[in-house]
Parts: sequence; structure tokens; C-alpha cells
Amino acid sequence: MPPTLASLVHHSALKLTVRAGEERLATPVRWAHASELADPVPYMEGGELLLITALKLDAEDPEAMRRYVRRLGQAGVAGLGFAVGVHYATIPDALVDAAAEEGLPLLEVPRRTPFLAISKAVSAAIAAEQYQAVTAGFAAQRDLTKQALGGGPAGLLAALAGQVDGWAALYDATGAVVAAAPEWAARRAARLTPEVERLHARTPPASLVVGGEADRVELHTLGTSRRPRAALAVGTGAPLGTAERYAVHSAIALLTLTTERSRSLHEAEQRVGAAVLRMLLAGEPEHARTAAGSLYGDLLDAPYRLIIAEAASATAARAHADGRTAPHGAPRPVDAPRPVAGSAPSRRRCGRGAPTGPLAALAEHVEAAAARAGEALLVVPDGERLVLLTADGGAAARACVGYAAAVDQARTTGQALAGRTDEPVMGLSAPAGPIAAATAYRQAEQALSVARRRGRALVEHEEVATGSVVQLLSDDAVRAFADGLLRALREHDATGRGDLVASLRAWLSRHGQWDAAAAELGVHRHTLRYRMRRVEEILGRSLDDPDVRMELWLALKATSGTE
Repeated sequence: MPPTLASLVHHSALKLTVRAGEERLATPVRWAHASELADPVPYMEGGELLLITALKLDAEDPEAMRRYVRRLGQAGVAGLGFAVGVHYATIPDALVDAAAEEGLPLLEVPRRTPFLAISKAVSAAIAAEQYQAVTAGFAAQRDLTKQALGGGPAGLLAALAGQVDGWAALYDATGAVVAAAPEWAARRAARLTPEVERLHARTPPASLVVGGEADRVELHTLGTSRRPRAALAVGTGAPLGTAERYAVHSAIALLTLTTERSRSLHEAEQRVGAAVLRMLLAGEPEHARTAAGSLYGDLLDAPYRLIIAEAASATAARAHADGRTAPHGAPRPVDAPRPVAGSAPSRRRCGRGAPTGPLAALAEHVEAAAARAGEALLVVPDGERLVLLTADGGAAARACVGYAAAVDQARTTGQALAGRTDEPVMGLSAPAGPIAAATAYRQAEQALSVARRRGRALVEHEEVATGSVVQLLSDDAVRAFADGLLRALREHDATGRGDLVASLRAWLSRHGQWDAAAAELGVHRHTLRYRMRRVEEILGRSLDDPDVRMELWLALKATSGTE
């Protein structure tokens, strides 16, 4: 505690006497300052004990003393010390009355007590208070370090909450609460997620104070990278003192070390994960289990899902390279799935570099979900892609689906998700086992290809396998082929010389049955036969060829929405 007027009054060597303002003796004293100026306020900061002899004051003038004392009170002066036996034998009644009226503590300083002794007493008390705070801070640091080593972040938070007489919480990179002390603080901390997300947008190290005096919360970023990997919240009922500040700074340092160590371990795990994935794709599950050890638990044995994610910008770049664009100029690539098992993608690129941009945000979101659920997760960068191996039906897989749903919703409403415009596109395989990793990879690539064409954030392979093939005809290249195939027939119909396109559709839909198709069109079957001969003449192709009939039917389906 800093020195107070009461502690100075009780100092046996100073012999101070209280003449006014007894009710405010608990006021802290920041410093003791002697000044004989008629107006010393411009040189005061507030919290000082002002020492005077009234050399330049008319201390017997009631009105002058009321103005003088009122100005001192407005400036935040802690108290006034008046030396008797110098210019005045006793403190004038005008000054005593003015101090009592203002409520300003007035101390009588005896002739034998020099002002220097009071200044030394205040200085010594402040130094003792600071030393005590530093000592308490070192003790807190030792306790926090011990708790961090023995109980991890949870133990450290519990110790920190006790040090500051409040609560503490730890957030991950997504702003989700991963630990809190005491337990009830998790609910309070969860309400601060928007503020944590706002803090993460700043350049670290960064801090933020929210709440009022009775519910004050400090938020601090953790980590040394340009993107904060975690955040610490400390809630108290009052501003932090010196000792509490030492404790918070120690906790920040320890949690930062833990975070950076975790990042190094994470990078090492990622390299191991890349090797494990290559072995799985090469059809060597036993070698993959041996390399992984206990790192991924039973993830490699239980049914899992394989997810391939790619940034929308990479999708657009691939489309531009292929020379294909979607309507309104939006690129929509139509790459065929790349080879998988033992091929270039898996062997050449897996594990190179760390995910960046939207893929980094996705990885953090999924990793946080897996960490909260305590489930294993394999995350491997693959060039411009991100490959994830998650437990089937687990929290990580659900996090991917939820993330994609939020992206689709943001696209529907025309709003970027959390200020981001380059969101990932994902393909999700069907459940698979360790011997079917290559198949799962191929399924994920096929689903990713369909997600690109449909403009969706995520497509599951089950949708591709169970859906209609007609949905795949929405591709621009297919529509261009269909338009070219049917253009001559449409130009013929545009001259008013017959409905060849409608007749062809009816004939194909009736499996070449002349009577049924003619009845549908309301014409004689001979008329329909004539029209089909005209179709063959114009196209230069025979309708007896099943491949020709298939191409024409698919062309009609692909362009049905444009007619």
C-alpha cells in the first residue's frame, strides 16, 4: 500500500497534528512538495502533500484562504502541511476554517520537524511499497512458472486468478475460450469473443481494456508472429496494482513461451503428418502407423474423412490458365481430378510450407475444434491446397461443414466472412479406412471439382455419387459444346420451317417410339419421321448411333434452361 496521510500522522518521528479533514486521512500520498507560491497548482500533478510556511500568503484573510484551499482541492492535492513557529506561531483560524469547509486535510508541522524529514518519510514509504510490489511480483512469477510447468495453461490461469483476486481466461486463434479460472469465468470470457477477434486484427503485441471499474477486463495478445495465436483475458474489480501488473506480465511471457513452443511442435508434427499422408496414399498403412506412433491416436485405424481445401483465388487462377470463365466473368475451372496414389501431388508437394490466408484461417478453426473435443487431426499443406484427415463424424469434420455453411451464407447475403473475400473451397470424401486413403483422396478431389463448378464452399462425395449426372452439365464447356451441336437445328427452326429441336427431344424422350412421340407432338408419325431425317441431314450424323443419341440428349438437357 502507498503511504497515506494517516500513516504520516502516526509516524512517531514527525509529530504531526491533524487540524482539519480527519475524515480523509486515508488519502494516498504520491509525494511531498514544499512551495511558497501564492498559486502552486500549475506545478502540481495531484496526490501531493503540500508543505507551506505561508511566506507569501495572507493566511488570516478568510476569503483569500477559501479561494486558496478550494483551488488546492480542485487540483487533487492530498493534504496541506503548515509549519508553525516560522511566520505564524499557530495555524491561523481562517486557514483552519477554510480547510474544514473544503474537507481538505490540514496537518500542523512542529517547528522542530523539517520539511525534508516529511519528504524522506514519504519517499521511504513509496520505495518500501515498490520493493514489496517487486518482491510480490517475483514470488508471483515463481508461482506462475511452477504452475505452468506442473499444470500447464490451466494451472497457470488458476494461479493468476488468485494473484489478481479476479479471473483469467485463455483464447485460441479463433477467439474461442480454451481454459478459464475459476470455472464460472468461462461464461464471462465467452461474451468477450467479439472483442478478442477485434484484438486479433491489430498488430501484436496488442492489448485492450473493456468494461467498467467494477468489472474491468484486460485483453492481451500472445505470440511473436504477425498473426496472434492466442489471447489472455484478466478480469478484476479494480485497476491492477503494481504487484498484480507484474503477475500479468509474467503470465503473458510464460503463455507466449508455451505458445511458441507449441508452434514449433506443431510444425514438427506437420512434417511427420506429411510423411504419414504420403505413406497412406502410397498404400503403406503399416508404415504410416509406425511413423505416426501415438501422435494421432486411433485416427489411422478408425473410419476417417479426407478433406481437400483450396483458396478461391487458386481456383480462379486455374480457370484463367485453362481459358474458361463462368457467366458474368466469374472464373469457374473444370479441372479433371489429378492422379493420386504415388503420383506427383502427394509425393512432390505434401508438407511444403505453412497454410496462409484463407487456408490458415480454416486450419486454425478446425484445429481449435479438434483441440476442444480432444480428438486427433492430421493437417498437411499441399502446395496451394490444404489436406485434412479427420475422424468420421468428429468435431473437426463438423467444424469444416459449419465453416463452409457460414461461407455460403455470407456469399448469399453478399457479405464477406469476417472481412475476408478469398474463402476456401472444399471437397469431402466418404468415410474410409487406412487401406483406402488413395480412394478417399480421389473422392475429395472429385467433390472439390464439383464444388468449384457449383460455386459452393463444400461438397461431400456422397452428393456426387448419389446425385443426378444432369447437375454436372452446368459446366460452361459442356454448355458450349451443346450450343454448338444444336445451333444448326435452332437456326433451322428460327426460319419457321419446322420444330426440329422439340421433335428431337420428344423422340429421344420416348426412346425412339414413333407413335408415342408423334402423339406427344400432335403430329402424324410420318411427319415426325421426316423431321428426324432432316435432323440427320443437317447434323450429318445418324440417329441409329447410340453415342449420337446420347450426345444429343445430354446437349438438350444442358441447354434446357436457356431456351
